Amino acid sequence: MAKYIFVTGGVTSSLGKGIIAASLAKLLQARGLRVTIQKFDPYINVDPGTLNPYEHGECYVTEDGAETDLDLGHYERFLNIFTTQANNVTTGRIYQTVINKEREGAFLGKTVQVIPHITDEIKRRMLALGKNNEYDVIITELGGTVGDIESLPFIEALRQLQWELPEEDTVVVHLTLIPYLKAAKELKTKPTQHSVKMLSQEGVHPDIIVCRTERPLSPDLRRKIALFCNVKQEAVIEAADAPTIYEVPLAMMREKLDLICMKKLNITLQNEPDLHRWKEFLDKLKYPKSQVTIGLIGKYIELQDAYKSILEAFVHAGAINECKVQVVNVHSEFITDDNVAEKLANLDGLLVAPGFGHRGVEGKIVAVKYARENNLPFFGICLGMQMSVIEYARDILGLPKAHSTEMDLNTPDPVIDLMEEQKKVTAKGGTMRLGSYTCHTLEGSLARRIYGREVITERHRHRWEFNNQYLTRFEEAGMIASGKNPESGLVEIVELPRHPFFIGVQYHPELKSTVENPHPLFVHFIKAAKEYADQKSAVKNPLLQSEMI
Repeated sequence: MAKYIFVTGGVTSSLGKGIIAASLAKLLQARGLRVTIQKFDPYINVDPGTLNPYEHGECYVTEDGAETDLDLGHYERFLNIFTTQANNVTTGRIYQTVINKEREGAFLGKTVQVIPHITDEIKRRMLALGKNNEYDVIITELGGTVGDIESLPFIEALRQLQWELPEEDTVVVHLTLIPYLKAAKELKTKPTQHSVKMLSQEGVHPDIIVCRTERPLSPDLRRKIALFCNVKQEAVIEAADAPTIYEVPLAMMREKLDLICMKKLNITLQNEPDLHRWKEFLDKLKYPKSQVTIGLIGKYIELQDAYKSILEAFVHAGAINECKVQVVNVHSEFITDDNVAEKLANLDGLLVAPGFGHRGVEGKIVAVKYARENNLPFFGICLGMQMSVIEYARDILGLPKAHSTEMDLNTPDPVIDLMEEQKKVTAKGGTMRLGSYTCHTLEGSLARRIYGREVITERHRHRWEFNNQYLTRFEEAGMIASGKNPESGLVEIVELPRHPFFIGVQYHPELKSTVENPHPLFVHFIKAAKEYADQKSAVKNPLLQSEMI
């Protein structure tokens, strides 16, 4: 039977429940246990697919096409496993399921209530991943903060599960904040005490308290927290701010979080966690031999979580190249022909990010043109790839009004057009081209050299595509389609063979980059940026140029 660990949060949001859950999962996995994580979100949206990135950060897409919370990205990056639709559940999905059952008559005319019907559905989904004996431990992160009205059904479901399951089958980890008051020059435990009290009033008592803190917790402070929150002193865990999220698993190992959980769950393992590859990654990350500056051109740069997977993919690719990747955010709305050289002159590479809508599009097109004309390594993802196609059509094919029908329905040259199967779609939620699809790479192309094989699979999230009616004209003018879907003929990859590094992809490679398997597109992009930076240095320093020769 699977064991269940529940991670709750108190005092404030954004404390890092996802990182703590993923770190604990990594430690248990490194000991040889089969582990997965799921996220329960209290908002009423069915999924994050229709949420603005400013509201909730990026929408993470799984292999099976589920639009999920960005924390699932952390789970996959830490554990190097795939998650699915079952790993992310929202209040909206819970209520949708219960209401559909009621409409079908499944409740035999009974009054449908939060208890037992909503809580029963929550419990069913909490236990679902443990039914087929695929995992030894299921970690469930409960979104939101204890005390929120929308979180109450999930807390009640957790209370019922603690009562229904054997005592040694569940652990509750409560993440809280220990604020430091500069005026008093001390850490304060009162918010944590109130958070635990509030959770206990709902019938759930934490077994472990993880304390986010800017300053070290003294033994006296740990003893105080343990006394007032009714846990063992060793179960008060310090979670100090770390330079990078990838150091958190090692910090939690030093605090023995995994051992405390295993003791409560009656799991006996003698082996130490095998984290040698993780430590090798951290060594390269902390001690780089070079540095590159990459421009991230986007429209949501005010919120870093909007491009979370891209930023983490840069971390992975930088480490494997033993190179520090300095990402410079450039708002596409403010790029013009007059200032593009000034804004992009100091870059070693340019990534044009995904997005939707008209805002900032012209700035992205201007940025692409600069990269193409100045041999600056270029990487376009989804909308970024489409912008490279539009720029090439306007400037090289001589189609000045070329555009995407997403932004201009009346364009005379729709080089990017709505996919045929999307033209009859009216509902917006969960109806895009989602999930993993096959792509065949062209022999002799940059894409084939990067991937090293003909057949690849990548994750998608889009409605518009390259218009194949223009494909011959593009290829005659020098932009080739180096990757296509074999069933639909959809152009997945475009590139410029005469450019040092210019590639655009319709899919989202950032979603499959992990610590142990950095995505090859990002790895080769950073490698190209390093070579570009070395060439710039050689031009400035003739002695260095002679050494390179």
